[in-house]
Amino acid sequence: MEVNMNTLLAAGLLLLFAMPGELYRIPPHEEVARMARFVANQCNWASMATISTHEPVQGQPFSNAFSTSDGPVGSGTGVPYMYLTTMEISVQDLMVNPQASLSMSLAQTDFCKNQGYDPQDPLCAHIIFSGSVLEINGTEATFAKKALFSRHPEMVDWPTDHNWFFAKMNITKVWVLDYFGGVKTVTPEDYFKATPYKATPYKATPYKATPYKATPYKATPYKATPLRGHHSQFDAEESYVFRRDLEGRG
Repeated sequence: MEVNMNTLLAAGLLLLFAMPGELYRIPPHEEVARMARFVANQCNWASMATISTHEPVQGQPFSNAFSTSDGPVGSGTGVPYMYLTTMEISVQDLMVNPQASLSMSLAQTDFCKNQGYDPQDPLCAHIIFSGSVLEINGTEATFAKKALFSRHPEMVDWPTDHNWFFAKMNITKVWVLDYFGGVKTVTPEDYFKATPYKATPYKATPYKATPYKATPYKATPYKATPLRGHHSQFDAEESYVFRRDLEGRG
């Protein structure tokens, strides 16, 4: 399948830092293409099966583990990229026959463990890509390097004399098992059109102003308190003089 890689790479770069918490919610199992994209983006590695070219298993399926990345978590392109060397036994198989299958499972993340799902449980979503492994270069190789080295920083220090190169899984079919009822298939077209993460739209709460209600001012009448204390003796003497004056007039 021919995919517009410029569109995919641009989308991956634009969303590089757009990773709010809502992005990591697993899609509903009914949305099969979204589920496949989700698993591919969440997983850091895959099991790749090739047709062996080595004795004593020549011609038989041969599975091996490889680090992968389709871009930053939360904004992947859906294309599994790999960092390979011809010194690797499975890559030698690919040089003879590039056809392969790539398997990923949410058992590789904390999801299934947290939910109590066994890796073989259908609810522990896993996917299988069918297709071929192709070497890439140019702009796509630059993107693959950023995608892989950001999630596998150890790769930066791998031996330079191993002739490393970047490759991708050219997907021709997607197989998804994420619920009971058997495996489901997704076309590459539907797979790449799907959006694995849907952020919850922000809903602003309308501001409601509370009318200002002034409380009427109520003045408290002033009540003077008669002065008492050190004047009491003077008051008593003045009262005595006043009474005596009245008696003298009488």
